[in-house]
Amino acid sequence: MKQTTAPGMKEIALVGNPNTGKTTIFNALTGLRHSTANYPGVTVEKRAGQMKLTTGETVSVLDLPGAYSLVPRSLDEEIVHKVLIGAQQGTPPPDLVVVVLDSNNLERNFYLALQVIEIGLPVVLVLNMWDMARENGVEVDLEKLESLTGAPCVPTVGMRQDNIHNLREVIEQNLTQPSLRTKRDPSDPSLDPGIRYKQIDEILEGVVRRVPRKELSVSEKLDRVLTHRVWGMLFFAGTMGLIFQSIFSWARIPMEWISHGMEHFANAAKAVLPAGPLQSLVVDGIIGGVGNVIVFLPQIFLLFFFIALFEDTGYMARAVFVLDRVMKSVGLNGKAFLPLLSSFACTVPGVLATRTIEDRNERLATILVTPLMSCSARLPIYTLLIAAFIPQIHVFHVLHLQALVLFGLYFLSIGAGLGVAALFRKTFLKGNRMPFVFELPPYRFPHFGTVAATVWDRGKEFLCRAGGIILLFSIILWFMMSYPKDPSAAARFQAERRTAATMLSGQALSEKITVIDHEEKGEKIRSSFAGRLGKAIEPAIRPLGFNWEIGIGIITSFAARELLISTLAIVHHVKTEGEGMTAGLIGALQRERSPETGKLLYTPLVAVSLMVFYVLACQCFSTFAVVKRETGSWGWLLFMIVYMTGLAWMSSFVVYQGGRLLGFE
Repeated sequence: MKQTTAPGMKEIALVGNPNTGKTTIFNALTGLRHSTANYPGVTVEKRAGQMKLTTGETVSVLDLPGAYSLVPRSLDEEIVHKVLIGAQQGTPPPDLVVVVLDSNNLERNFYLALQVIEIGLPVVLVLNMWDMARENGVEVDLEKLESLTGAPCVPTVGMRQDNIHNLREVIEQNLTQPSLRTKRDPSDPSLDPGIRYKQIDEILEGVVRRVPRKELSVSEKLDRVLTHRVWGMLFFAGTMGLIFQSIFSWARIPMEWISHGMEHFANAAKAVLPAGPLQSLVVDGIIGGVGNVIVFLPQIFLLFFFIALFEDTGYMARAVFVLDRVMKSVGLNGKAFLPLLSSFACTVPGVLATRTIEDRNERLATILVTPLMSCSARLPIYTLLIAAFIPQIHVFHVLHLQALVLFGLYFLSIGAGLGVAALFRKTFLKGNRMPFVFELPPYRFPHFGTVAATVWDRGKEFLCRAGGIILLFSIILWFMMSYPKDPSAAARFQAERRTAATMLSGQALSEKITVIDHEEKGEKIRSSFAGRLGKAIEPAIRPLGFNWEIGIGIITSFAARELLISTLAIVHHVKTEGEGMTAGLIGALQRERSPETGKLLYTPLVAVSLMVFYVLACQCFSTFAVVKRETGSWGWLLFMIVYMTGLAWMSSFVVYQGGRLLGFE
């Protein structure tokens, strides 16, 4: 784990309830410069950054997970508790605790704040969203609150610089205060919650005054629509449709730039390297394999952008609230939606996010279905096949058919996940559904610096996680598809070229040489290590419409799903001259024919069957590792792999064979 705290460096811990704007304050204090890792021995994310004081001294700032109480009910709250009492391995006890409160909900937020104050560490109370509280008629007597709690109180409005400057000054002043750490553990349940809330009422009485308002606030008016049983769901569906439409429309131009850039890079490598195995490795293996995945980065970044935007504006919490009704119908609650939503970016953090679910069976059911959510690694596969085999036409003169197909794939992943969860919760994972307590934060105008930093962090994580794997396996794939060599076959095809040269000329000779080259390429791949492996599993996937080439891609996808694209690019020796890397691969798929029957190998029906398979199939070694760690059992991991693989095979079988019966072959 990367160490962010140098020996002797003072430590500031940020704590607060979820949705109080704690991470926004953290980003403002650290200038969006931070690192992310896990706490030793547990899969809870640790975000740490550094802040420079006016004295020139640098201090460490730790953004602790959101918590409602220091009486741990989840792994997140357990970590917060341990860090504050100095019992967390690998994390020094803080010298100062900054408690971030939502000024609109001080009564509820103060439960955690009182527990933190009781520890005896120097504390600064940050009353965030101060402007919204004033708009809602909430008035707070800061001087009286400071005298009653003994902690300085700083009003803030997100990342507004004058507020942050004032907060920095207060933090610097209080870092020098001595610690009065008590021996009493604030997580002692010996103090009845009723008594605690009575203390809160006594403190806030006369401190907080609510001025009656004649009309609803803008936030309340919006909530009447966005959290409505019907209108809220329609708005959510429309928003998702807009996202999928933009993934095709807005990303097209940057994708073309990257595609042509990779083409020029490949051509430059050809010009420098001599013809032979080294050139083939670099151009066909490395550039062809990695480049055909990098092309899809604009679409992945767009997906991350919308998720970050919804989180920053406060709409994400409304989506959770609206979909809690759906969660109830399958035996889960709104807390399960957050892991499922996180899985659309990457399944690994999605599985980790289930740690906030208290009930064991409910958490286990959520873990088992999170891999069904279509992660960003599947997106390049969807968009490649849709671009190649779904026509660019509009439905009702407004909706793009390609966007509708993409929306349908995500809808299938959600429907499958909820359906499987309902089945599990009604059979072997029965249990009481835990009550869902969730606070709706006020709407905020997005801070695009924060959004951009979040998108970059997630995009960089995707590149670092997937890039190395794709590079490694692209090299392995190239080797497996290039060897063993068959000198007799090479001599036979060379003889055919000489014969053609003596009998033909001009255009006829050129066409014949192209046919011979194509046959030789197919013979080389079929006799290679990869070809033999693909042929071995072909009988199992042939009923789904897949050939041995796709079989190789399915196997390599266990390392990273995106490798299907790299596999197809290497198998087909995609030529990029003049048409761009992605266009070259699309053209190769559209033209590929069976050497036995002469029929097209890839059709719209095969493409749909393959996309359905990838929606439901259990792949990705990283997911396997985190599921094993979170469940603590090889048995649950094996069960997940078996049920998802079986579900994917059966669904693709129904799609392909059903399509053939209906005449869509």
